[in-house]
Amino acid sequence: MRQRLAIAQAIMEEPPLLLLDEPMNGLDNEGVKEIREVLMRLREEGKTIVLASHSREDIEILCDTVTELDHGRIIGQNIKGSR
Repeated sequence: MRQRLAIAQAIMEEPPLLLLDEPMNGLDNEGVKEIREVLMRLREEGKTIVLASHSREDIEILCDTVTELDHGRIIGQNIKGSR
């Protein structure tokens, strides 16, 4: 519940940029589904979301651009729809 509340607080003021660090951490399966739906809706509304995650599934579902870091250095970048 704390994680859901923290995400709700971050979204309530409708910021143009949303920074999330491991937002699915500690959520049950239903919570993950709900938060993914909220984030996808926000993305469709044109919000910019920066998401830090170790979950490959979350990254594949939610992200348009993926930048992979190792010890603070960019080691790879992928933009959906590009080759």
